[in-house]
Amino acid sequence: MQNDDLTLGRRGFLAGSAAVAAATALTGLAGPAAANTQPMETNMRPETGFRALTPENTALVLVDHQVGTIGWAGELANEDERNQLKMWTRTVARFAKAAGMPIVLTTSLETEAQGPLLPEFQEIMPEEYAARIQRTGVINAWDDPAFADAVRATGKRHLLIGGLTTDVCLVPPALSAKEEGFNVVALVDISAATTKLGAQTSLTLLNNAGIDQMVVTPMITSMLGDYKSPVSGAFFQAMGTEGVFEAYARGNLR
Repeated sequence: MQNDDLTLGRRGFLAGSAAVAAATALTGLAGPAAANTQPMETNMRPETGFRALTPENTALVLVDHQVGTIGWAGELANEDERNQLKMWTRTVARFAKAAGMPIVLTTSLETEAQGPLLPEFQEIMPEEYAARIQRTGVINAWDDPAFADAVRATGKRHLLIGGLTTDVCLVPPALSAKEEGFNVVALVDISAATTKLGAQTSLTLLNNAGIDQMVVTPMITSMLGDYKSPVSGAFFQAMGTEGVFEAYARGNLR
């Protein structure tokens, strides 16, 4: 995105059309007045829950975002909803990479029906793509020592996790990481369950374990705390590159 386009993206996001303003009200996004506030210091944040996360203290963990696995997410009604999930996954990945957050990727049985990772991952985060943990049958990713060790090696105790599918790829490692003492936040718009009932029971399990569920836009803005944050440009760049502002204007997002 050119500088002029990025400026327009910022203005459109902060001032915006009526559609964007409505999305802002629903997701808790602040308007231009937020620029007058002071950034929230890390030591002012709680120790657990989504409000504890900052770009500096958090690792992004993406489990099984593979081209075949997305076809098993029966919760998604159609191709448009599958494309939305991909858009949000790419958006958070672009933000995390540009913000300098550690990213851990893992896949399951790449040579089988699950297939390879979304092809954009190799362009967005080539080093992390090359270092992905390729599981050969372990279902709960946390049960694979290479994956769990890769997460521990980030040195971060706050984890932002998404997985395809929610009920099989996300919930088990999220619960395992929580049991080990990590503060886990589940990104549910980059995850989708095998069935609608699977989605409901997954949220219940996460709630019962004390794991917050968030979606990409309010999660990133919560991490920023202030639009004058040094990494706010990474947010607007990711949103603009992935066409999120246009998607907001079209409406009817899942």
